[in-house]
Amino acid sequence: MAVRVAVVGLGGIGRNHCRIYKEHPQAELVGVCDLLEDRLAAAAQTFEAPAFRDLERMLAEQRPDVVSVATAGEENGGDHCAPTLLALRAGAHVLCEKPLSNRLADAAVMVAEAARLSRCLGVDLNHRFSPATAQAKRHQEAGDLGQLLFVRTYLWIGNRKESAPYFHLRALHSHSVDVMRHFAGPVQEVQAMFAKGPGRQIWSNAVINLRFCDGALGQLLGSYDMGGTHDIEQTMLAGTRGEILLSNATCDLTFRPHGRGERTHTPQVGGQASFGETMGRRLGRFIEQVAAGARPEEIEGSGEEGFQAHAVVEAAIRSHESGGALVRVADVLAAVDRG
Repeated sequence: MAVRVAVVGLGGIGRNHCRIYKEHPQAELVGVCDLLEDRLAAAAQTFEAPAFRDLERMLAEQRPDVVSVATAGEENGGDHCAPTLLALRAGAHVLCEKPLSNRLADAAVMVAEAARLSRCLGVDLNHRFSPATAQAKRHQEAGDLGQLLFVRTYLWIGNRKESAPYFHLRALHSHSVDVMRHFAGPVQEVQAMFAKGPGRQIWSNAVINLRFCDGALGQLLGSYDMGGTHDIEQTMLAGTRGEILLSNATCDLTFRPHGRGERTHTPQVGGQASFGETMGRRLGRFIEQVAAGARPEEIEGSGEEGFQAHAVVEAAIRSHESGGALVRVADVLAAVDRG
């Protein structure tokens, strides 16, 4: 039986969600929802789905198994909380766009409510959902890296939007931190410095240093001023036995063992030719897990993982505001009511 899916928020990302669900063999798109009539009508016609301006009505009439929350709002996450809570309380599992919320307190409420209702809550942390990343994880779990010592990631794209001062940090870097945490685990403390690019009003460039709880060190370089670069994202993993480089926006993998053998370079691992394919892989994985009856704690790229990644972003903001002081992530989390 197909998983019944509805999408709320029909901007560019929401339309991508609709397209992916229409193409997925285990999904049936049963509703689309938006407040803007022109976007709603266009999506309903393109994707041949019932149209709703009222989310509560769609939930009551269509009774979807899964709701994709692709609304935007301030810092691309300001409008995620309310529709997520409505969908969870109506009995649906939720796949939410990142960031889970631009407000850490709201993200905590969303995660707590999903847990209370035993619903699956996932986040579109699609950057880790690539065959190359999966292969790198297998190398790590096989011991090929030895003890992980360093993780270094850069993620930079061109985005000239000027909104809230921390738009770059809150809108984008849940992705970066999630990939780093995927390999190195929880973050203990953070130290950050931000800068404004030419003509900028917002903090559009960041250097964030991290110490992970297991002892590895990390560095994240982020920018909204790097338009036109070919490789928008790269992650380097360095351990006592070997090194891995994920490049070409997560499509390619290079493995270099220390002191033995030759380095191996594998382009387009698993046939992934472009970064754009990661969204389909991520959304598809959520549908597959729901269809298989996965428990909430088994969801990959879960709400809890999205919440923890965003807590690191908030720790970086606090560090910047403190003149680059070290900030413990545990202190940031302690200030939030987890319900």
